[in-house]
Amino acid sequence: MILKKIHILALAIVPLTLWAQEPSEPIDSLLIEVDSLKRGGLMLPATGNDSMIVEYANDELSFVKELHDSIYIERLKKLPSLVNLTYNNVVRNYIHAYSIRRKDKLEVLLGLQEYYFPMIEDVLDSYGLPLELKYMAVIESALNPRAVSRAGATGLWQFMLGTGRMYKLNVNTFVDERRDPYLASHAAAKYLQDLYATFNDWVLVIAAYNCGAGNVNKAIRRSGGKTSYWDIYPYLPRETRGYVPAFIGAMYAMSYHKEHNISPRYVDTPLPETDTIIVRRNVNLAQISEVLDIPLQQLNDLNPQYRRGILPGYSSACILRMPEAYTTRFIDLQDSIYRHKADIYLSNSFKAMEPAGRSSSGGATVNVAGRDRIYHTIRSGENLGSIATKYGVSVNSLKEWNDLYTSRIVAGKKLVIYVKKPASKTAKKTKTGTETASVAANTGTNEVFYTVKSGDTLWSIAKQYQNVSDKDIMQWNNLSKANIKPGMKLKIKQ
Repeated sequence: MILKKIHILALAIVPLTLWAQEPSEPIDSLLIEVDSLKRGGLMLPATGNDSMIVEYANDELSFVKELHDSIYIERLKKLPSLVNLTYNNVVRNYIHAYSIRRKDKLEVLLGLQEYYFPMIEDVLDSYGLPLELKYMAVIESALNPRAVSRAGATGLWQFMLGTGRMYKLNVNTFVDERRDPYLASHAAAKYLQDLYATFNDWVLVIAAYNCGAGNVNKAIRRSGGKTSYWDIYPYLPRETRGYVPAFIGAMYAMSYHKEHNISPRYVDTPLPETDTIIVRRNVNLAQISEVLDIPLQQLNDLNPQYRRGILPGYSSACILRMPEAYTTRFIDLQDSIYRHKADIYLSNSFKAMEPAGRSSSGGATVNVAGRDRIYHTIRSGENLGSIATKYGVSVNSLKEWNDLYTSRIVAGKKLVIYVKKPASKTAKKTKTGTETASVAANTGTNEVFYTVKSGDTLWSIAKQYQNVSDKDIMQWNNLSKANIKPGMKLKIKQ
């Protein structure tokens, strides 16, 4: 039995309008290989062979039809799409591949789509592209951001190194942005835009994503100038002949899985609502995991672009995605995180002293000494400009204090703001029998006492003293946790 192999390497999903047509050259055998669905927190273990494989022999081209062809045709017609959704024997074989032969793999893909598709749709929509292009990521990588092909194509959208860098994806020893689902989706959208500007036909765009615009143009010339995918079909590279049919088959199967009694199979622990912050210092995800008590696997799944689990923040600002509920805690405890087991998690050759001029808070250039730390809850209709004006600070300061890399903010979230203290607070004041100053007078034993105010954290208190950390304050006051309350007096050793 002779088998031919089709390695799917493209990344786009496109709306399709139906027109029934047979390929001008029959396919005698097909082998679909999608990169492994290896467990990586998001991935469930593959059974037996790691690859998603469907085989067709010469005598298997015509399957026992699960449904009459007319049903498939009518269902494809109902899918809202901008791309011609052709139905023929080749497309039917791919529909059966997803819905019958490898329905167990389809179950996993249906579970993963609930995490990845909303993000991909947001990106595609921002470029004005058809949202159906999201299914190309299924064909490209089986929705595995760590997928790597034999040729070295990497990530959700399977970018080769050169193409990735052409579309501004950074790749170095520690970071591979081809594996960042968000950044790679932006790069893919730009690439698809460029291809559409060349061909003005979504089916040809999908084919060109797989084999390159040059090969598609060569097939057009060899066909005598025809510009329909199925007309140039015999002149395309062998793997590209299966790419568009596989796209249509995946789009059908994932849209009509309920009609085939196929249900999503979810990951063990669903990923939470997330937020991003900017990191400007070297840090290992394990340090963040241990200090904030976040499962390390979850952090790895949310940040697959960091090849060794290290964010090289000193080289360039790094985006850290983490559960939304932990972002404020990260800001409060970041000094403790950066110091935690640094000798273990950051090698001596990689770990460096902070660059001159860099503040210990991780990059803020505004001196916060003599300022009160407060929290502002963002209200609907507010923007960074109006908030900055209200508190007499700059927009850049707000971004630095809150590790924001855009000006987009969301109502309901909190912003950290350092406001100037009133003159009355900067001096020590006492009344008979009552301490009203923020910091008590020196006791003569090289110690001072700080009275906790509303909104204070151990981190914000420590920043008011030289060479004092939040862990020092916990040790001096026998605190097992970082919980403090207004009115509490804390011992500070100078």
